[in-house]
Amino acid sequence: MAVYIGLLSLFLAAVAAFPSDPVLIKLDDGLRYQHVQGPDGKLHLSDSWMKASDLEEVARFNPDRQNVYHLFTRENPSVSQPLLTGVEGLLGLTNYNPRRRTVVLVHGWLDNAASDFNTVLVPAFLAAEDLNVIVVDWSAGAGSINYFTALANTVPAGLSVSRFIAWLNQATSAVPSMYHLVGHSLGGHMVGIIGRNLGGEVAYITALDPAGPGWINNNDRFRPNDGAYTEVIHTNAGVLGFLATLGHADFYPNGGLGMPGCDSQECDHLRGIFYLAESLTSGGFNGRRCASYLTAMTGNCFLWGNLRMGGLVPKTGSSGIFYLETNASPPFSRN
Repeated sequence: MAVYIGLLSLFLAAVAAFPSDPVLIKLDDGLRYQHVQGPDGKLHLSDSWMKASDLEEVARFNPDRQNVYHLFTRENPSVSQPLLTGVEGLLGLTNYNPRRRTVVLVHGWLDNAASDFNTVLVPAFLAAEDLNVIVVDWSAGAGSINYFTALANTVPAGLSVSRFIAWLNQATSAVPSMYHLVGHSLGGHMVGIIGRNLGGEVAYITALDPAGPGWINNNDRFRPNDGAYTEVIHTNAGVLGFLATLGHADFYPNGGLGMPGCDSQECDHLRGIFYLAESLTSGGFNGRRCASYLTAMTGNCFLWGNLRMGGLVPKTGSSGIFYLETNASPPFSRN
């Protein structure tokens, strides 16, 4: 009996010494706890390391059931129409037209269908061309205040979006060459995942300041051949956004960090949304070719050959690293 009690005591002591919520993965280098602005506009303390409890939250996310798809067209520019995977009857009641080009918008961490990313880009795209604009709301996966949970949800959410697009194409005879995928932050990597799982045949993919933390050694990050033409716009490189090149063409406006008119990292991180929106109608933002992303970040770019940043039409066949300067307020383009 005494031996049993002794063993039980040792067991209880071992359990007490073991963390109740052990850390499984540490996210890159840097601070573990950081304040981030939540959907309520208030600052919340976020844990950037993955714990056992985070796995439980990730396991509860079911993108095939929880992702929501909102269709906007010139016939319904402000009130969306729902699209449901596999429900062709509902599709026939919407304004979706497979003869139009289709833009798919994918938001980032802590955002949703009503975020600035969508409220700025939906009207900008519809003003520029008669399109189908599909807003992907994956806030059920992106809405966790703990960044690592949202990061872990990025891949399954992207796979689910690719299945939705494959179904839409099968149901309507639309083809990947009629698509433009645009994503911001975590969504910037997700559009690569989507394009990759559609065979790399999507005509145009734009990543707006794709997220940096957790993606440096991540094999699922954005890749040049995820689409026929891939473009990345870096506006908070090395902080909230990815530092190095990722696409066929990588633009570093103002050196990729410290956007004129911004006074915070969050403002820098969002600025590419407004640059892209303006480029859809103005066609401005003429980039100078650079030898590397390091010279792009210092503005020492004197190689031959310029390229326009953003715009409606993919610059298929173009590639390189580019630098340009912007104004502090609209119009942002200096061209």
